[in-house]
Amino acid sequence: MRIRIETDAYYLILQALQETKYTMVVSPVHIEEANAISDTEEKREILAVLEKFGTAAKCNVAETRARAEFLHSRRFGIADAAHVAFAEATADILITCDDRLIRKCRIEQVGVITVNPVEFTIAEDLK
Repeated sequence: MRIRIETDAYYLILQALQETKYTMVVSPVHIEEANAISDTEEKREILAVLEKFGTAAKCNVAETRARAEFLHSRRFGIADAAHVAFAEATADILITCDDRLIRKCRIEQVGVITVNPVEFTIAEDLK
């Protein structure tokens, strides 16, 4: 049931992106993770969404890397640390289905609001 609700929220967010209500910031980490997907069709679909709706993250790479390294030292996984660091540098909100990452971000009080897709759609009243 949770996966279905999160999937519905994902499609509501995509619709809002298509209507240009929001901007999706895409970092190099997104591209790297998408390219690592072994299922060719899934990889193609993810890369297409990133290309169609995403805007390349523009930030100071050295500062972002240093922040990611600090977050990694605080027991964030490498990819999670990079996602959070890029989000802090370029976005207002980080949306993820990863409950552990959300919890860790809230405990560490990172510099970006971190929510799951359902929380986002409810807070933004997307229908």
